[in-house]
Amino acid sequence: MRYTTEEGGRLNNFAVEPKMYAAEPPSKKQQTFYVIAGLGAVVLIGGLLAIAVSVS
Repeated sequence: MRYTTEEGGRLNNFAVEPKMYAAEPPSKKQQTFYVIAGLGAVVLIGGLLAIAVSVS
């Protein structure tokens, strides 16, 4: 375990850091899915708002 000794003899423990990696950009298939899911969310929210306005 990694630690440092501070003044007065106190030990300061540090958490083990995870390995870093670079994120990969989404593929065309993933991008298409994100667009479809976004449009579905917009339609769902729009429909819920329309129902709420019509009921009130």
